[in-house]
Amino acid sequence: MSPLPKSSESTQEQLVSKLRSAKNGLQYLTQNDWILLLDRAKNVAFKKGEELIQQGKQTRVVYLLLKGRIGITVAAGKIAEVLPGQICGEMAFLEDSLASATATAEENVEAYSLGWGTLRDLFELYPHLASRFYRSLAVNLSRRLREQISSK
Repeated sequence: MSPLPKSSESTQEQLVSKLRSAKNGLQYLTQNDWILLLDRAKNVAFKKGEELIQQGKQTRVVYLLLKGRIGITVAAGKIAEVLPGQICGEMAFLEDSLASATATAEENVEAYSLGWGTLRDLFELYPHLASRFYRSLAVNLSRRLREQISSK
């Protein structure tokens, strides 16, 4: 993992627009919510094949994917894919537990990382942000479950 430079204001607006419009992204976040999150996030990059999250470990970070593709795997094989605008590591965050799967860069990846403590601090300061964030996660997890059920 390597850090990337922070983006300029106009680039940040374009980025927020891209994140807000992503399929299966954090759809209930507002423009201001995204700006708050991105202001406190770290830009990171992973090379193809690098693990962002390892099953059974606690990273205490969630990733918001900007570019690339992340494969989500368990012992039985690949179970999901994370695309630009989507989040990775949210289940461990929600449960305050170890990662339930391994997340690996399937191509070069650029992302924002947010520490759990940073998220919780933001949620204390901005309760409505927390509400919209958790609602977005709930809808995404429900959608994934429905997709798993319908594919069987």
